[in-house]
Amino acid sequence: MDIFHLLSATSTVTAFSFPLFLLSLVWISKVVSRNTNRKPKPPEASGAWPVIGHLHLLGGSQPIHITLANMADKNGPIFTIKLGVRRALVVSNTGTIKECLTTNDKAFATRPNLTASVLMCYNNTMLGFDPHGPHWRRMRKFVSLELLSNSRLDKLKHVRESEIKLSVQELYQHLNKSKTIGSDKVLVEMKRWFWDLTLNVILKMTIGKRIPSFGNDEESRVLWVDIRGDKRAMKKVGEDLDRFAEGWLEEHKRRKSSGQFKGGEDFMDVMLSNLKDEGDHHADTINKATSLALVLAAVDTKAVTLTWVLSLLLNNRDALNKVVKELDIHVGNNRLVEESDMKNLVYLQAVIKETMRLYPAAPLSLIHAATEDCRVSGYQVAAGTWLITNLYKLHRDPGIWSDPEEFRPERFMTTHKYVDVKGQNFELIPFSSGRRMCPGVSFALQVLHLTVANLLHQFDFATPLDEAFDMRQGPALTIFKATPLEVLITPRLPASVYDTSS
Repeated sequence: MDIFHLLSATSTVTAFSFPLFLLSLVWISKVVSRNTNRKPKPPEASGAWPVIGHLHLLGGSQPIHITLANMADKNGPIFTIKLGVRRALVVSNTGTIKECLTTNDKAFATRPNLTASVLMCYNNTMLGFDPHGPHWRRMRKFVSLELLSNSRLDKLKHVRESEIKLSVQELYQHLNKSKTIGSDKVLVEMKRWFWDLTLNVILKMTIGKRIPSFGNDEESRVLWVDIRGDKRAMKKVGEDLDRFAEGWLEEHKRRKSSGQFKGGEDFMDVMLSNLKDEGDHHADTINKATSLALVLAAVDTKAVTLTWVLSLLLNNRDALNKVVKELDIHVGNNRLVEESDMKNLVYLQAVIKETMRLYPAAPLSLIHAATEDCRVSGYQVAAGTWLITNLYKLHRDPGIWSDPEEFRPERFMTTHKYVDVKGQNFELIPFSSGRRMCPGVSFALQVLHLTVANLLHQFDFATPLDEAFDMRQGPALTIFKATPLEVLITPRLPASVYDTSS
């Protein structure tokens, strides 16, 4: 072959191969670009089974938040689990939780449609379980401005103080009736007493009634019931709750029609005067759902927090003695504690904060659901994914808290002096944060501070046989103490201070 034919052949090959080469480059570029731009998914925890996913790992006697905390030790602060066919994103460190509840707050603003909330919460009409939308926004605004605002809580200050005073007086009377010859100490199981006290405070503010402490009231029994995830039990509890709420509402309507209603006497009165039908949401249903939501949310969370406060203090006597000394200095022994004293009881406030750090009442908060695709810590999270924030793990992060497993209230007077629980400091968010944050933070703190202050001011507490309490947690959505809180109680003030007529 001569040079001319060789060059002609080479040119022909080049003419056909060059476009193919360019097409190959374009294809390779797209593949590389697609792989480069593909957003990774969060790692999935190991151990999932077909169909049920990780559900088999979340049962048993170990609380779910501790199981998820152990998973975080293996998988890091962001990972996914499968709850049947549903995928859930579990987050447990400050940066990731902050990103979810600020940058992605709108994406995670709704709640999943759960069987429990359908059967027991008026088909998700209760504020905490209401899906994000116009109705939720209106009710959130109403509750924040009309029911739980600082001005409304100030108007109801006398209710909180009188109810706590009356409950403590009932405890004092119970001690006098129960004490034996030769000993002023009386053994009392305090978990139920805390439940009754917090129930009476919120009932009085919501519907204007109370139940007797150490009683066996039917309404209290229904609110106390543990449904254990049984659908039939959920339906029965939902029906019982509605029966009570309907009775409360009818009583308020009769009082209003008879002219006894003066306006704004309790939360149900306020709603009766202001709520109107909203599409599929009837005003009476909204009133009942909101009243029950306030009662149920307040009772359980405050009762378990008070249980842990007393347990921790009795297991740490130095801290208990510091609280009592502070009370003796700023209140004395000739009068009862009032809300106006709280500003001076800084160590007591630190004790409450430290308790909520170690034992947040709702350790997994409430589940959020993503309404749109979003990105968290560089990972792609698909719409429909549930969000679980493990506050228990967050609050014990050794990168934030020195000796995180230790009870040290002093940290909130020194290294973490300016950290509060109102949703802006993401290392400590027992009430969550963002637009779905609990709206009752101020009310909760008022009740916790005043109750603890009155108890420790008026009584001496001891453990049976001077033994430390068992601090095991029970398997529930709230972080309740698995074993009883039985304490020996002795009055420590002059008898005249307990006088019910004062």
